[in-house]
Amino acid sequence: MASPSRASVLSLYKIMLRESQTFSSYNYRTYAIRRIRDAFREKKNVRDSHEIQTLVNLGKENLDVIQRQVTIGHLYSTQKLVIESSGNQ
Repeated sequence: MASPSRASVLSLYKIMLRESQTFSSYNYRTYAIRRIRDAFREKKNVRDSHEIQTLVNLGKENLDVIQRQVTIGHLYSTQKLVIESSGNQ
């Protein structure tokens, strides 16, 4: 199994940050961005190809979690209710 390239790791990083920007809640958004940056900084000196592959797989799983949470957040958004309520008055 080949080690992921630097470009693919950076691409995962950018995708995770971009997806985290779509959280409707400020608190979730800033927490997710901070955690992503901290995690990538903490592991930036890893050189073992097996460990890098494991970390990339974990990152992809976390990206899936972020995407699901963003979708759920948009489904239950309270801002939508406020806008609809103010339009009826």
